[in-house]
Amino acid sequence: MSSKVTVEDANAFLEEAFSGAQNRSKVTLMEDGRAIMRMDASEQHLRPGGYISGPTQMTMADSVTYMAIFTRLGIVPMTVTSNLNMNFLRPCIGSAVIAEARLLKLGRTLAVAEVEIRAEGSEKVASHAIVTYSIPAAR
Repeated sequence: MSSKVTVEDANAFLEEAFSGAQNRSKVTLMEDGRAIMRMDASEQHLRPGGYISGPTQMTMADSVTYMAIFTRLGIVPMTVTSNLNMNFLRPCIGSAVIAEARLLKLGRTLAVAEVEIRAEGSEKVASHAIVTYSIPAAR
């Protein structure tokens, strides 16, 4: 089964829905139940020591889960985060951050995804998240 939303459609949605965001992450892959996003890490995303900050990594985990859900449901803007549990495993050091989400469950009211965050070019996972989204009743 293929994604209900293309990479181009996902990025167009993000551009329109979050038009005020600067240096926004970009969707690079949309497959059935799976999405990948990339963001250049600028000074605003770094903490002392040049590490990509925890809030930046959490934002990426949240955003890529949103996109993974879209692969199955289509664009459902009012799907919202209900829980995000993040484990920081090692420093995320690099010029860009990559987030990959895989849906674990998609039910009528909740979706659960597993997310891995890496610095671009690194094989080592910097952080791991389990993210739950609430799906609106009227789809």
